[in-house]
Order: sequence, then structure tokens, then C-alpha cells
Amino acid sequence: MIVKLRNPDRQLDLAGPLRVDALIRRCGLHPNAVLVIRDRDLLAGDDIVDDGDTVEVRPVISGGAR
Repeated sequence: MIVKLRNPDRQLDLAGPLRVDALIRRCGLHPNAVLVIRDRDLLAGDDIVDDGDTVEVRPVISGGAR
């Protein structure tokens, strides 16, 4: 599978299938700090990502008006 990480931009090629939570750990990230997206769909920790999939891992960003 292709994993596109954002901020900073980089790409990994990982063997699947993997659960999303395992994918996040393998990337060395904290599960509460990122979102995993496949084909515009937000994935949950127990969703499976297969070898042929491309996913994007984006940091969670919060904020707003003061």
C-alpha cells in the first residue's frame, strides 16, 4: 500500500493488509493526532487497508476564533 503522510510531506510503501491502528503505529505516529483517509473516506482504527490501497495520513488540526 502507498501511505502519503502530510506535514511534512513524505510517502511510504508498506505491505498489507493492515488495520488502520497498526498502520499508524508503524508510521511512528500517535493515533489521536492523525486522520487516515482512503478515497475521500475517513477510516476508523479497526478498518483494514489492503496492498493495492493508497491512503493519506493527515495531522489533526484544531483551532478557531478567540
